[in-house]
Amino acid sequence: MNLKRQPGYFRGWFHAMGSPCEVLMETEDHGLAQALLRTVTQEARRIEAKFSRYRKDNIVYQINHESHKQAICVDAETARLLNYAQECYELSEGLFDISAGTLSNVWHFDSSDRVPTREQIRQCLQYVGWEKVHWDNPLIRLPPGTQIDLGGIGKEYAVDHCVQQLRQSTSISCLVNFGGDIAITTGRHKRNAWCVGVENPSTPGQAGNTALKQIRLTQGAVATSGDVRRYVLKNGVRYGHILNPKTGWPETQAPRSITVAAPTCSQAGVLSTLAMLQGEQAESFLSAQQVQYWCLR
Repeated sequence: MNLKRQPGYFRGWFHAMGSPCEVLMETEDHGLAQALLRTVTQEARRIEAKFSRYRKDNIVYQINHESHKQAICVDAETARLLNYAQECYELSEGLFDISAGTLSNVWHFDSSDRVPTREQIRQCLQYVGWEKVHWDNPLIRLPPGTQIDLGGIGKEYAVDHCVQQLRQSTSISCLVNFGGDIAITTGRHKRNAWCVGVENPSTPGQAGNTALKQIRLTQGAVATSGDVRRYVLKNGVRYGHILNPKTGWPETQAPRSITVAAPTCSQAGVLSTLAMLQGEQAESFLSAQQVQYWCLR
């Protein structure tokens, strides 16, 4: 956990959920900034520990490895996330599906050239499909072989949850940014807006990378999806990490990066993810949703 004073605000940062995380706090009070940063850090790590599919000591592991024998009773927070996932599945007509976790057994988005075979994907798809899951709040039971993955909504949920906690603790303006998924508690009091840069997808993380777009954030949230950091590249074709749960493949004609503004980070994240799955139709899809967005191809 690190904290540094900037002109007019404090910037804190740490690493969680596989991403760089930062908190901007419009205050000159070092003690307050330190306390708020500690609140966000602890909450981010709690959510990561609880919902990461890479751990063996949490509710997701229990659901994935034990619920095919006997239904698992989940707590209220997990139930809210599962209800939200089901709502996204229904509204997207199956394009947003947390039961696609099995596909991560054959897709490894590590910048290599390892593309799974069509047979490997076909084998995985037989276990994918939220409609096969028995979810009767608070009981969930998965068919044998099916696994859920909350990675598509977990980070955005964590941002929204941390923002809620900050609102309960302070009236100052704070910005929470977990790997490009961003929300603010309220507009800045001393200046007009927090300025958020949209990274150049051709030179991610490089020194001198100049933001291609600048968003002035006065309320709500923005979330970004893309193939900048997690991808497979083979024979000149770039395969981003967002998979279509119906085909098992990513959409190779999608924009490199999509940023969406919405009242909450969870809403923005789902829309940017679904837009990636529209491929060449991403822009028209987002226009139909009547949201503000920025697509980079």
